[in-house]
Amino acid sequence: MDRKSFFVLILCFALLMLWYPLVNKIFPPTPAPPGTNTVSTATKGTGTPSAAATATAPTTNLKTSTIATPQSQPVLAPRSDEPEKLLTLENENVRCVFSSHFGGLQFVELKKYPATVDCRGKNRAGTNKLATLNAPKPVLPAMTLLGDPALESDGIFALSQIGSGVRAEKLLSNGLHLVKEFQLSTNYLLKANLRLENRTTQPIALPTHHWVIGTATPLTQHDESIMLGVQWFDGKKEESVGEPWFANRPLGCLPGTPRPSYIGGASNVFWAAVHNQFFALVAIPSEPAPMIFAQKINLPVPSAEEVSTDSRIVARPFGYQAALVYPQISIAPNQQLERRFDIYAGPKEYNTLARLGNKLDLIMKFGFFGFFAQALLLSMNGLYHLGLSYGLAIVAITVIIKLLFWPLTNASTRSMKRMAALQPQMKAIQEKYKDDPKKMNLKLMEFMKENKVSPLGGCLPLLLQIPVFIGFYTMLQSAIELRGAKFLWACDLSQADTIAVIPGLGFPINPMPLLMGATMLWQARLTPPSPGMDPVQQKIMKYMPLMFMVFLYNFSAGLTLYWTVQNLLTITQMKLTKTSDPHAAAGAKSPSPAPKGPAPKKQKPTNP
Repeated sequence: MDRKSFFVLILCFALLMLWYPLVNKIFPPTPAPPGTNTVSTATKGTGTPSAAATATAPTTNLKTSTIATPQSQPVLAPRSDEPEKLLTLENENVRCVFSSHFGGLQFVELKKYPATVDCRGKNRAGTNKLATLNAPKPVLPAMTLLGDPALESDGIFALSQIGSGVRAEKLLSNGLHLVKEFQLSTNYLLKANLRLENRTTQPIALPTHHWVIGTATPLTQHDESIMLGVQWFDGKKEESVGEPWFANRPLGCLPGTPRPSYIGGASNVFWAAVHNQFFALVAIPSEPAPMIFAQKINLPVPSAEEVSTDSRIVARPFGYQAALVYPQISIAPNQQLERRFDIYAGPKEYNTLARLGNKLDLIMKFGFFGFFAQALLLSMNGLYHLGLSYGLAIVAITVIIKLLFWPLTNASTRSMKRMAALQPQMKAIQEKYKDDPKKMNLKLMEFMKENKVSPLGGCLPLLLQIPVFIGFYTMLQSAIELRGAKFLWACDLSQADTIAVIPGLGFPINPMPLLMGATMLWQARLTPPSPGMDPVQQKIMKYMPLMFMVFLYNFSAGLTLYWTVQNLLTITQMKLTKTSDPHAAAGAKSPSPAPKGPAPKKQKPTNP
């Protein structure tokens, strides 16, 4: 690769990194017009049951019918000018605020977690706020009842304190009394008892209805929307939808037709959650719910001035509202329909979720290699409790992993070096038998076996380390323990280690990914080329690490720290194994060449 090509490659990488700041600078995003804070109309999903008919004849039992797909949602505000009344329940972990508007859990403040991590050690605007779930307004309160127009009213509930809990009560337009009672428990749990009472002498039809779980919203305007989503557990596995599902992009990047809503479940929704990167609001019904419904909603937009001064601000913030859907039912006179829920509002902390049971730890989304992610998370927490910082714990775990794989990687490196030393002989065999590929492959295999090398020697250790790396990656993405953890210049290992922003462009300067890219380039230069690889391909492979630096530039500092330390350890190992290998030093085993021409005849001794 000549110097001109090298500079063109560097220019392309720089353009990739600066693309979004440049676009935002040249074409500033236009804030969404006012009046968009309404919930969009949901359409029927594929395979969804048809709309249910009206309730059946009066009966003394509670009979269910076909579930109808939710058709529409009201605006996110009550139809009354009556002032809002708020009541609060709190303990050492949470502060739960209930509203008379829609009579539900308006928002939850987590006392042990700030909304933002203060990297400068000063109480700047916003840094003294607490992490808050189901905010900002006008998102609907959790446990809001929605559905058919027969259930609609002005949205104003009678809110009162009952002992250590809160009660919200309302007479619905169809004659049913709706009573909600909330009691605060431990471990970020809130117990909700919801009753629909028929206090009349006639049966009352309750149409298809759903209870709002809450809305997944970003904690700050800088949060990544890709980390927002809706999850639910069907008794066997966890299902989730988020921005990729709703955007519906072909091949993950091409423009597609957005999906307006999501419907899932077949009477097997054991729990459902709305979440951001580190926190979740989960509804756990006493009995599995029939269906879950989710849709994307718009949130209050930042001002044009905020967007123009900070390119990291999301110009059109949004969230995902979810609800549990129940079928129509007929409630007999003097009967009631009761729904009980446990509501978890807290951090996505593995140990806490695992203790609660119901497979709530699946909220961590460790994925296929979850075993490795769990083991690494427990190991990191164990080292932290022994006195190491989380940054040093990541370094220590990386060293331990490297030592465990040392024999394999050592054998791989030696095999690759011997393969490189044997290239001249292997090329000679290929040239000699180029007209007979079958015999050429046979001779090559015999040659490699004789010299104790294998073409798979360099691949096997890498394949064995892939599950560990993916486990580390998924663990670091959702480990709330790293939120606010400091190491060297990084003040938050869960986010990129930005030390400055280029004025005018808003482009962040992140040293850790730059160090990672430099160590990857160093390692690529020390790695022996693969047998038979074209020289141009070898040049490309040497500069391929720059692409990883671009992709991981804004990833968490914890992940780039792990990768940087891993690269340095690999380079150290390659230096140590650079000592002469007896097989490589001796070269290939080959018979000594036979002398040319006939052997000289022995002469008889002559007598003196």
